[in-house]
Amino acid sequence: MTDDAQAQAAFDSFVQLWTTGTTAGRRAPLLRRPDEVGLVYEDVTFPSMDGVPLEGWFMPADSDKLIIHNHFLPGNRYGYPGHLPEFGGLGGFEVNFLPEYKALHDAGYNVLAYDIRNHGMSGQGNGGIVGIGLTEYRDVIGSLRYAATRPDTKGMKKALLSVCLGADSTAVAWSRHPEEFAEIQAMIMLQPVSGNYIVETFVQGIGMVDGYAEFDKAVHERTGFHLAEQSPLEHVKAVTVPTLVAQVHDDTMTRPQDVQDIYDAIPVKDKSLYWIRGTDRRFDGYNFFGVHPEVAIEWFDQYVN
Repeated sequence: MTDDAQAQAAFDSFVQLWTTGTTAGRRAPLLRRPDEVGLVYEDVTFPSMDGVPLEGWFMPADSDKLIIHNHFLPGNRYGYPGHLPEFGGLGGFEVNFLPEYKALHDAGYNVLAYDIRNHGMSGQGNGGIVGIGLTEYRDVIGSLRYAATRPDTKGMKKALLSVCLGADSTAVAWSRHPEEFAEIQAMIMLQPVSGNYIVETFVQGIGMVDGYAEFDKAVHERTGFHLAEQSPLEHVKAVTVPTLVAQVHDDTMTRPQDVQDIYDAIPVKDKSLYWIRGTDRRFDGYNFFGVHPEVAIEWFDQYVN
């Protein structure tokens, strides 16, 4: 295959990933379940704001505090099976959220984790397209409503741990329906992202002249959205709770300025920006709180009370 053909194949694959949330034409499977790390859990289902059926896990703890987890693209509530050949193009290693859930549970937090639409085992919405938060925000609101009405969680103190697509979706939901977040006391945004930075970095990496314009055109033709819309930058201005933002500083898939700008736009006094060092792999960031749960737990302990 020529260099041009390889670049085009990479381009086409990434457009597919961006617009459908899938890799190699299929959703990432849920390879692990919470009982593998000793957690009791309940399979749960609840509707998104627009009725898309969402599937998740509720992991109970002996406390009155709840963390709602919103995952990244193209993963799911378990993580991502990047160690399997057909899913190996994004780092080539597994993302596993279960150690993170176990640490949060052991620190006294109930955990609700679910699959965003078009991911994992949740239903299809919007014709299967991914909006990088512009449609998925409805699922965040669905999870908030579920937690607010479920008998054993409705009275709990609540916080959010929102990752990449989940972080962008949370920001959009907050700006469009701030009243839904009245019970949220704190938030962590792990690797929020703007579409233009990711795509600019990608097309430069494969050496495609005018690649950004072509990518934007392809995304618009498939989804109706432009890349410039797919950013949490304006939406985070609606956030009202203490927020920790964390990001792999040397992430080769984007640039640190994007996350710095997003962080700067959050209009709260109690906020912190945590740079993850020692790696340039974005997907290492998704595993970070499983390896260093104390960073997340310290933040939540400070503000969820």
